[in-house]
Amino acid sequence: MKVLVSLNIPEIGVEMLRDQGFEVTLWSNDLPMEYTELLEAAKEHDILLSSSIYKIDRNFLESNKHLKLISQFAAGYNNIDLKSASEFNIPIANTPGAMTDATADIAFALMMAVSRKMFYMHKQISAGNWTHFRPKANLGIELKGKTVGVLGMGRIGAEFAKRCAGAYNMKVIYHNRRQNKDAEKALGARFVSFDELLAQSDVLSVHAALTEETREIFDSAAFEKMKPSAIFINAARGGIHNEKDLIDALHNKAIWGTGLDVTNPEPMHQDNPLLQMENVAVLPHIGSATIEARDEMSRLAAFNIIQFSRGENLSNQVG
Repeated sequence: MKVLVSLNIPEIGVEMLRDQGFEVTLWSNDLPMEYTELLEAAKEHDILLSSSIYKIDRNFLESNKHLKLISQFAAGYNNIDLKSASEFNIPIANTPGAMTDATADIAFALMMAVSRKMFYMHKQISAGNWTHFRPKANLGIELKGKTVGVLGMGRIGAEFAKRCAGAYNMKVIYHNRRQNKDAEKALGARFVSFDELLAQSDVLSVHAALTEETREIFDSAAFEKMKPSAIFINAARGGIHNEKDLIDALHNKAIWGTGLDVTNPEPMHQDNPLLQMENVAVLPHIGSATIEARDEMSRLAAFNIIQFSRGENLSNQVG
């Protein structure tokens, strides 16, 4: 079978496929394929190894109904029209768990950076503004004993909460589609309503999937319900927050600060006012950007394809 690998992934997955006798076409350019390029190239292949950067919509799937499998180099899959994929009998698989620690680390690091204004203060050195000691200037906030709220207590959310509880003895509350009894037992986490999560969190970190239910759930109304001393962290999907409303909330001091690894839209424009704000830290969607995580994503994406070719049930099938 012919496999189209539509981005330049770590070699481990490509080698696995070739060792199993697949004919692999690897897109080795740094820039991703254009939509039409991907659509046309997929027509010449049996299986697509894709990524969340590509829009796999109904038009794409209808043009490529012959595809036997799409294996996603990502945990998220909101870029894929699952309903149409099911209609055309194209199974979808992803790479869950590969980036759990890496993404939890990024969320934790953003929390730290915002609480002490690290990104902004670094810029002050570059601007020549480190001059003298000012006892009341540039003050951050301490995290010990504060309440951390988690939206989406899955693998990543639980690991982030574990870091918060272990490092700073933070109290953990969370909101989820269903209760996570393991997190409650291990961390003393308490399940709360979404409004309670907003009202009680000193730090609120998003680790939920982007769905119609969560799309821009963090809007002006949500930010107004948060503490004016609260930090908002999003290392999940940018579409979960309304960026204009977030900027307004910071200007109006509805919340204290924000740390983002994802933005709405992506990529963020270099003139975005968030980049100049004192209590803000923004990263360019690098939650999974470790050697270990990206290698495991590559391995799992290839494993999905190999498992499918053997007629086995897909361990990581999502649709």
